[in-house]
Amino acid sequence: MVVILFRSKLTSTAGVDYKQTSDALESYVKSKPGFIAAKSFTAEDGERLTMVWWKDHETLEERRTDASHMAAQNTGSERRYEYYKMEVAEVFRESKFERASA
Repeated sequence: MVVILFRSKLTSTAGVDYKQTSDALESYVKSKPGFIAAKSFTAEDGERLTMVWWKDHETLEERRTDASHMAAQNTGSERRYEYYKMEVAEVFRESKFERASA
């Protein structure tokens, strides 16, 4: 399994179209083979963290080179982000716990 950690901060001009594009891309990504899950959080200072889990490097690479993703990246760099930092990590170990329902 591969995890993407995407830290970013939006510009003041990111606008409503950012939300619309983000929602559309999220729906699109969720339909792709290899996608497992995604979660996003926003800190008090406005920095955002999005974590995305993929089955493997191959399915992630297909997403990375997808034309719609590349177009969104270009627009993001041009006018939507103050900054971003992306890290890609491989999961070496996983453990789980889930409390049984009462």
